[in-house]
Amino acid sequence: MTRDPIGLALSAMNRLAGAPWLDRFGLRNTVERAAYHGTRSGFKTLSVANREFKRVKDLLPRQKLPNRAPKDLFDLNLDEDQQLIVDSLKRLAMDALRPAAAKADEEGVMPEDVRAAAAELGLALYAVPEAFGGVAEHLSPVTSVLIAEQLAWGDMGLATALLAPFSVAQAITQWGTAEQQNRYLPAFCEEQPPVATIAIDEPHPLFDPDKLQTTATRTEHGYTLSGAKNGVVLAAEADLFLIAANLRGEGPRIFIVERGTAGLSCGAEPTMGLRPAQLARLQLDNVHVGADALLGGDDFDYQSFIDRGALLRCGLALGSAQAVLDYVIPYCNDREAFGEPISHRQSVAFMISNMAIEIDAMRMLTWRAASRAEAGLSFHREACLAKLLCNEKAAEVGTNGVQLLGGHGFVKEHPVERWYRDLRSVATQFGGTHA
Repeated sequence: MTRDPIGLALSAMNRLAGAPWLDRFGLRNTVERAAYHGTRSGFKTLSVANREFKRVKDLLPRQKLPNRAPKDLFDLNLDEDQQLIVDSLKRLAMDALRPAAAKADEEGVMPEDVRAAAAELGLALYAVPEAFGGVAEHLSPVTSVLIAEQLAWGDMGLATALLAPFSVAQAITQWGTAEQQNRYLPAFCEEQPPVATIAIDEPHPLFDPDKLQTTATRTEHGYTLSGAKNGVVLAAEADLFLIAANLRGEGPRIFIVERGTAGLSCGAEPTMGLRPAQLARLQLDNVHVGADALLGGDDFDYQSFIDRGALLRCGLALGSAQAVLDYVIPYCNDREAFGEPISHRQSVAFMISNMAIEIDAMRMLTWRAASRAEAGLSFHREACLAKLLCNEKAAEVGTNGVQLLGGHGFVKEHPVERWYRDLRSVATQFGGTHA
């Protein structure tokens, strides 16, 4: 997929600012100032779409995936398909994401080889019904959480970027009308699926997804959207957006907006973590969309949309937190002080034990909420509990990981400092994912 010119320019400027020869010629301060002002430049109008989503005349009927039958007991065993997915993504995380993570974080872009490796697995196929070219047979929030966890174990920033199109496909599968499904879902099953993302967060204090300041107004031919979004994953190169806005008189809804729509612009937003996800601001200045841009019909459930997104964020937090734990245990066993491994120190052993306990608690709450969603049961309470615990404990795990490494936790030689920065995003950003 051709990268957006804004993304290319920022990537080139970031690589230039990191070049060692700048110090030899005394140019570092000049270049860093240029890079800073480049990222703080005004919003750039998103160019005309390089992918066309064609309207279909002979529509297939709307495909609504059924829920799985609820089990009598809360079963933590993965079924055969889930285990296969977990094993495949674990290999992807180990072989592709882990080796590329440090460079991707430094440059602030997702490497093309990582994108290609993920595309080979056909991740989006698990979100699309068979009628449109996918392999999904049931709603599967549990599988979505498992996917997020495995990818985030490799790298949370890369995982966030890879899951954005997957999340859009799931949302359209879950709530899209027949016309929307026929128009968009087959594209996600192509050899080069579209880059798609969800825009929920807004740049104002105490943001509440139920009290959106981005507005949508009905017009004679559709809707007009106005407002701003921040923390939008892959915004600069996305072909398709799902944008949350407050529809006057009706409350929050989701709108499908294609790249190149007049009034849609994007501005860079350098971040502390999740840098490969290329988070950016999205500006909507009287963006006119058709009546068919409103996602779903009367059965659309905005609260469920938000709760499913929270569960996928919990899955990302789980994977990255588990990566921290898996790294610090051998480190503390190998690192010696005063003639013995530091893991023999009670304070170190207790800290590692508490990390393991909290991660298991995060996992149980998240899986429990996802399993209820998968069975078609109410899961809002369980999703809120999982989100609350992950918000608190993900950052704690990251902090303790840095603490256990001591001085090594503060340097880029070890990945824990990067995981710490990524885990801080869990409590500060709703994000653009959907289970």
